[in-house]
Amino acid sequence: MPAVCLYFQVHQPHRLKKYRVFDVGHDHNYFNDQSDTDLNNRRVLTKVAHKCYLPANELLLELLKKYPGFKVSFSFSGVLLEQLEDYSPETLTSFKRLIATKRVEVLSETYYHSLAFLYSRAEFTSQIRLHQDKIRDLFHVTPRVFRNTELIYNNAIGRHIENLGYQGIIAEGADYILGWRSPNFLYRPLGAQKIKLLLKNYRLSDDIAFRFGERSWAEYPLTAPKFAGWINAVNGNGDVVNLFMDYETFGEHQWQDTGIFEFLRHLPGEILKHPDNSFVTPSEAVRKFPARAELDVPNYVSWADIERDISAWLGNPIQDDAAGKLYALENSVLRAGDPQLISDWRRLQTSDHFYYMCTKWFADGDVHKYFNPYNSPYEAFINFMNVLQDLKLRLTTLTPAHAQSPGT
Repeated sequence: MPAVCLYFQVHQPHRLKKYRVFDVGHDHNYFNDQSDTDLNNRRVLTKVAHKCYLPANELLLELLKKYPGFKVSFSFSGVLLEQLEDYSPETLTSFKRLIATKRVEVLSETYYHSLAFLYSRAEFTSQIRLHQDKIRDLFHVTPRVFRNTELIYNNAIGRHIENLGYQGIIAEGADYILGWRSPNFLYRPLGAQKIKLLLKNYRLSDDIAFRFGERSWAEYPLTAPKFAGWINAVNGNGDVVNLFMDYETFGEHQWQDTGIFEFLRHLPGEILKHPDNSFVTPSEAVRKFPARAELDVPNYVSWADIERDISAWLGNPIQDDAAGKLYALENSVLRAGDPQLISDWRRLQTSDHFYYMCTKWFADGDVHKYFNPYNSPYEAFINFMNVLQDLKLRLTTLTPAHAQSPGT
């Protein structure tokens, strides 16, 4: 029977405040931490903590005590951890209690939840190191498995992460990369020697994350016994079922009145009713199961939208322009050596800023509006570029003109 690997992404960005062209050169505080809007970063973090993080953590701790075989995993962005320290230390403490059980694994990622690999492998590596340091400082553990921002992955990322010493990497089990293969096995990235690839079972994951409260869904209502039956049906057709989703699924994306917490409360017991079922963390899956084949993923895949590519963040002219100009400043910003400037530049790399500029709507529109402080993607672009212009002006006061990177 299959093992179940349950992984949650925990992330909230530092959203930008409304920044007008008239603010350029005068206001260097870019982030929406003190405003009176409902999308003030403190208010959003506090809201999500009380609707999701705190009650879900309490429930998970209860389940870990009740079921010795139950295990879960988390990936925290560095910018989320910063906000927990500043705005909700009680939530951070509740995560520490979970991790102290030794049955909750913490994964590695880029500190700023960025798209850095697509532009600068040096910056990508630096952010991974920063994240490692933060995780060790807060939780006293060293991650062995990596997940890139929004599960963005291709062959090159797999090889790069192997070179950094990781044992595993997780990615989206999209049909167009798997073909006839199943996401319920581990694979080897093309050209890699040791690292193993864990792929999200997106159908079963999305049944919880997206379809759980949808009354028009043919399987509504989804109960723990029904879902456990679907897990049991994998018997003979897989080693591990990877259930990967946003942690905000519990209480925020799926509100409490949908029954999502009661579903989670009963899920471990239902799955463990079968004596051959088990839960594993990603690193345990890597140690326990063999890589069944080499998997070639030449193009970028992610877990976003129906396309499961990187078009949620890059692909239209305003996204490409904003990201290109931001990363073009890398050498000049780092050479200037000003800690606040570097921090601001890196916070601007957070993928959400480019997600808000996405012009894809249709089936994906509601997702792109979630906690979005802008009325349109063009407003998001203008606001971002105003901030970027001010950052460039600050840079000129710290770096001689001849040291500026070309095109900045």
